[in-house]
Amino acid sequence: MKFINDLKFDDNGLICTVVQDWKDGVILMVAYMNQEAVKRTLKTKKATFWSRSRQQYWVKGEQSGNVQKVKALFYDCDGDCLLIKVEQIGKAACHTGFRSCFYRKVSFEGVVSVVGKKVFDPKKVYK
Repeated sequence: MKFINDLKFDDNGLICTVVQDWKDGVILMVAYMNQEAVKRTLKTKKATFWSRSRQQYWVKGEQSGNVQKVKALFYDCDGDCLLIKVEQIGKAACHTGFRSCFYRKVSFEGVVSVVGKKVFDPKKVYK
């Protein structure tokens, strides 16, 4: 795991992580990892993150069943951002019920429109 020394974690020990569907390239979400989350992700092959709000580790899909099986992990030229390509198990990555967290599009006039459709009801998934 020597490559971890090449990564630039922020002052809180975190690195921004982009999660992308390995088949169609859709950006599913962005989350944060610390060194231990990176190690857990590589060991288990399940996307594991650090929750800034709850101050704890979380494995994507442990509550919803929408697990992300890791297919590949990349880091950028500056070492300050990760890209994880995943097989998205289940209908969605977003806790709001959309496939992707990026379901809102902003026009050049600043108008926001929803470009995705909900694939599950979060009230039924998260109790």
